[in-house]
Amino acid sequence: MAEITPRRQGELVRGVFKILMEHQDGLPAREVLKKLETIVPPTPFELSEYPNRPGVRRYEKIVRFSTIPAVKAGWLIKERGKWLLSDQGREACRRYQDPEEFARQAIRLYREWRRSEAQDTESEETARSTLEEAEETAWREIQEYLMNLAPMDFQNLVAALLRGMGYHVSWVAPPGPDGGTDIIAFSDPLGIKRPRIRVQVKRKQDKVSAEGLRSFMAILGDDDVGLFISAGGFTREAEMEARAQQKRHVTLLDLERLFVLWVEHYAQIPEEGRRLLPLKAVYYLAPRD
Repeated sequence: MAEITPRRQGELVRGVFKILMEHQDGLPAREVLKKLETIVPPTPFELSEYPNRPGVRRYEKIVRFSTIPAVKAGWLIKERGKWLLSDQGREACRRYQDPEEFARQAIRLYREWRRSEAQDTESEETARSTLEEAEETAWREIQEYLMNLAPMDFQNLVAALLRGMGYHVSWVAPPGPDGGTDIIAFSDPLGIKRPRIRVQVKRKQDKVSAEGLRSFMAILGDDDVGLFISAGGFTREAEMEARAQQKRHVTLLDLERLFVLWVEHYAQIPEEGRRLLPLKAVYYLAPRD
């Protein structure tokens, strides 16, 4: 990366931070990179392709390499293809206005973090970038797959996950009106032990609002706990509403949390259920953390 100066690294990463400052919940990495190109245009060198990788521009790779110190400094968080700023990252963006100073501060914190270990070699940095892109691509494909599942298949996937987690699913709503409950489950086979688990499943891309959450909570009985699964996630107001409940316990799961649980309990999920979201492990060289 000898062609990229600290100032240029700072310009690129500060551009990333400026974009994320306007999106508190973060953005998919590919959206960030697309937006970045309009506010920090690539140089001719960055527009060029790698000699041994036709069709692969240097620009996106350079941005990813340049963000590594910010990640290790605790300023930038990368989770399953989504980039978001920590509170420290937001403060750093406001404090260090000069791109070169911004880059040097991130590198300083990175070196402090790595002080007791050998510095990353170029091959390790390449491995880190390759793994990052692979994770982003895999998660994007999984998201698209889940969002395109038929509603009943998505509902049955949730029921399969509950079975894999050790719960006993007593009822899954058939197609048609369900009165707000899609799945009923218990912690014991006979359904004697309380509480009863009422589940509502939404596969729509829209976020569930606080009003939508209240409609679900209204059907919960005294011996019920609620599980609300929304592929589109929840508004901030809905999340606050769920946390504020004292009498009605409701757990919210977005698509990412649902997938994390699916991976965690995959081995215990019945084979028929696993067919709804089949997974296969692929191994990459892991960079040192």
